[in-house]
Amino acid sequence: MVPLPNVERVEDYFRWRQEDANRNALNSHCYWMLRKEGMSVHKATSELNGKGVSYKNELLFSRGINYDKLPSWQKRGVGMWMEEYETEGTNPLSGETKMTTRKRIHVDYELPIGDEYGELIRSIIEKEGKKR
Repeated sequence: MVPLPNVERVEDYFRWRQEDANRNALNSHCYWMLRKEGMSVHKATSELNGKGVSYKNELLFSRGINYDKLPSWQKRGVGMWMEEYETEGTNPLSGETKMTTRKRIHVDYELPIGDEYGELIRSIIEKEGKKR
């Protein structure tokens, strides 16, 4: 749990986490590619230390991997949140059938980026706030 004082800080936090996930994913793809090529832990780590995004993208591209074309979930992670949905239910005592609201975990493998991602975060927070 991360206690944050307001919606803006929550949005900032999640946007930062998404950017951090992307940096970590790029670095990990490079690191494990070098390790699979037989490089030692120390050598692979030092090869990437201090190198920028363009260097890492070129390193992958030189081995046939276009980082930009990887699925977004591999680069930015997966979003999960509770959502409500309507379903038909049967009262076990009366046998009456009626619509009811349930909750489930929604999993999103194609998270947007930038301002669209911020809007998604705010919309989830606002929905939860209206329920209280």
